[in-house]
Amino acid sequence: MPGILDAVIKADEKHLALLQEIESLRAKHNQASKEFGRSKERPPELMAEMRELGEEIAELQGRMKEAKDELDSLLLELPNMPHESVPLGKDADDNVIARTWGTPRQFDFTPAPHWEIGERLDIIDFVRGVKLSGSRFYVLKGLGARLQHALINFMLELHTKDHGYTEIYPPFMLRRECMVGSGNLPKFADNLYHDAEEDFWFVPTAEVPLTNMHRDEILDGAQLPIYYAAYTPCFRREKMAAGKDTRGIKRGHQFDKVELYKYVLPENSDAELYSLLSDAEEVLQKLNLPYRVVQLCTGDIGFASCKTFDIEVWAPGSNEWLEVSSCSNCQDFQARRANVRFRAEAGAKPQFVHTLNGSGLALPRVLIAVLENYQQPEGTVLVPEALSKYM
Repeated sequence: MPGILDAVIKADEKHLALLQEIESLRAKHNQASKEFGRSKERPPELMAEMRELGEEIAELQGRMKEAKDELDSLLLELPNMPHESVPLGKDADDNVIARTWGTPRQFDFTPAPHWEIGERLDIIDFVRGVKLSGSRFYVLKGLGARLQHALINFMLELHTKDHGYTEIYPPFMLRRECMVGSGNLPKFADNLYHDAEEDFWFVPTAEVPLTNMHRDEILDGAQLPIYYAAYTPCFRREKMAAGKDTRGIKRGHQFDKVELYKYVLPENSDAELYSLLSDAEEVLQKLNLPYRVVQLCTGDIGFASCKTFDIEVWAPGSNEWLEVSSCSNCQDFQARRANVRFRAEAGAKPQFVHTLNGSGLALPRVLIAVLENYQQPEGTVLVPEALSKYM
């Protein structure tokens, strides 16, 4: 961080120095122009001076544009500032467990991991996933595919009918400026999938199109808050050490997710974060899956976020907590990049909105938790009551 801050300060000083020099030369040029206008004889030395000043100003304007472009590029690399309530820390080891919900099931047999359950029930096909697309891909088949769809439909219905979100079905390929607006570019270019010919970027999360739904707009303050929910597949390059998390469907280059997104008044954004978190938690509560809420420290918080809570569900077969949601308050960080503003009242000066986002929830980890928590000793898996009408 100190390195990029130093570079920003240096670039800003360079840009301001050029701007001041141009303004000084313009003042001289304007003075010479006035003298030229008052002179009846039009002295050639005055004409030469004006020409030289004009050429010098044009040359400096080119240099100033380069300096401004450099400054703007560096500014896009700066992350959001953590909220004062975020715990200090260096990395994930310093995150704080805020609370837990539910009691992990006590098995009278050794619970199997989801990859064994999936293959035994013939609902996850790893071999054909690799055959189709390579490592970190899989095929859901039969009841596995139905369970995935049931979870998506259950979550969308819960959030739209009970929590007041408006469902959005966005494009899955986006323009470059959408990635910049959400904070994915230029910082995370190496983790994104990109079609170079059309300059389309595949969605890494529905947060990106939802951030840009109102790009370059001035909203009526009376419209706020605006709540959106969207299902999309998500495409991200998984770059990890060899042998890490290679079993099962925990990590992949493609996964499904239901995303929650809010545009809110600045004074309400902190309260809206806890409301967003509650909406995401209710998914696991209705599925009766044990989970914990973790507040991220300053060293682990995301690039665009000022305050984040993760939700981690318990997976007994894998014997680990799996992150299924990150609920974040970005305050005006994304709104500034995407230029999303509002007027509190007619004639008022536009202000930047605050934006929040969170998974509500992410698959396939919820599917993993269902398979591992609801497995039976004879090898079958019960369907959670909340999903019965969707299956």
